[in-house]
Amino acid sequence: MLAHIILMTVAWVFVLPIAVSLSIARSRLALVAQLVYFGLNGFGLLVITVYNSKTPDLYENNLHHSFGWALTWIMLGQILIGLARFYRNGSASEEGSHEERACFMPVSTDRMAAYQQMHPNSMPSIYRYSHDSGQGTEIGSTRSNSIAGLQEEKDEQPQEFQDHSEDDDPTQPSPRRFLKPNRLDSALLYIATAVPKRTMNVMCFMYNAVDCLILVLGFVAVITGLVTYGGVFRGRNIFNGLAHSIKGGIFFWYGLLTLGRWMGSFAEVGWAWNMRPPLGLVSARKAAIPSAEFVESFVIFLYGSTNVFLEHLAAWGNAWTAQDLEHVSISIMFFGGGLCGMLVESRKVRDLLNTGISCPSALEQSHCLKEPWIPPKTYSFSMNPFPGLIILLLGLMMSSHHQHSMVSTMVHKQWGTLFVGFALARAVTYILTYISPPLSYLPSRPPSELITSFCLISGGIIFIASNKDTVAAMEYRDLNAMFIFTVTMGLTAFIMAWTIVVLAVKGWATKKKRQMPTNFAARGISA
Repeated sequence: MLAHIILMTVAWVFVLPIAVSLSIARSRLALVAQLVYFGLNGFGLLVITVYNSKTPDLYENNLHHSFGWALTWIMLGQILIGLARFYRNGSASEEGSHEERACFMPVSTDRMAAYQQMHPNSMPSIYRYSHDSGQGTEIGSTRSNSIAGLQEEKDEQPQEFQDHSEDDDPTQPSPRRFLKPNRLDSALLYIATAVPKRTMNVMCFMYNAVDCLILVLGFVAVITGLVTYGGVFRGRNIFNGLAHSIKGGIFFWYGLLTLGRWMGSFAEVGWAWNMRPPLGLVSARKAAIPSAEFVESFVIFLYGSTNVFLEHLAAWGNAWTAQDLEHVSISIMFFGGGLCGMLVESRKVRDLLNTGISCPSALEQSHCLKEPWIPPKTYSFSMNPFPGLIILLLGLMMSSHHQHSMVSTMVHKQWGTLFVGFALARAVTYILTYISPPLSYLPSRPPSELITSFCLISGGIIFIASNKDTVAAMEYRDLNAMFIFTVTMGLTAFIMAWTIVVLAVKGWATKKKRQMPTNFAARGISA
């Protein structure tokens, strides 16, 4: 069991994020990292299979077993698609480079003239001097015929004309092979090139979708593994465990997203505390993506609109308690606050609110362009307080939320206080950006956002750990609330450091790919 935990931790926490970052960067090393991950994951599965065959099933019908196997098959499919793209792109690139180099052989004019004087009858008619305009050639001849003639007469050329072969060109890579030339390698190349283009496009879409979702799915696998190992969330306690795991997990990933925004992720859509690039610099799809504050408000609204009907699920059929009504009130607050946040982010709504003081149409256009009518600089940047306000109120409520024991009350107060810290740090960010709005497309990286991400990540972890079964286990082993708090603080700092390293690796891979020659970069694993 210990070997399984170590292997899976290394595979899912350390190797897989690196593989995903390399894959997103379209690096040639992505497939290697994926194979390393798959090897560790496979060895971990082998270990746990041997362990399960020698021990009784202490948690029957657990989700971790089936979910883990499903993720393994998903990753195997992604690796196979990656191999197909690897060989397919390499084959297509080779065909283009062969054709190009066959038409333009780097032989000097002097050498060609000297050879023609020595062998006037052996000079192929299709070659000409570089200063020759080429006029007077036969109109009916085609480029493919010239290429065919080159290939047919290639063996008849003297050694002098074969000095500059394609293998001697240092700027051209060797034919793409993942394995040494053998039957398996040839079979992979044949299969990859035989896949129809439309089918390959669908497979590429699935490959990219796995890149976007696999880390979140891996997080679910880790949580279900901890649940299975601890033997918690049995019977009706599964509803309490699910509520804390899902909600805490949302805040955990919200914190990672906030950290990514600080580091510069999503700068192309204006999410990195930068000025949003116009349509000319980004694609129409990216230009249509709403602001980060709109997305935050929408998630809050979605949570409130759906969770209203789930708060009484654990006590279905029983009388409503005061605690149930408290939870429903929180959901209504999320519903209304998220709706207000989306309305504030709507440009149409803001334009309608400005109709009372907008420039009259009767005035000249030049008069409307004077300074009093120019929109303020703050209009170019979103400063929506509603997401922070809603989480601030949630933190205050949970800090004073009555629980069945003192340990549970203190644990809830811990993550509630951390959410209050997030809201205060976000308020500092808005104050800084209001005083000095970002005027660059580059990330501004306000330092207060590091605090917001730390509070969200740590608060989400403690939120997950505040479920009834975990608190009962802490009390059984005489652990106080400070234990979970200190462990979470150390874990959060490590997670943030590792996240920065992973995104730095992605940046390195992207930079290296941009420095590659054009037809060498086209041979990447991902197209």
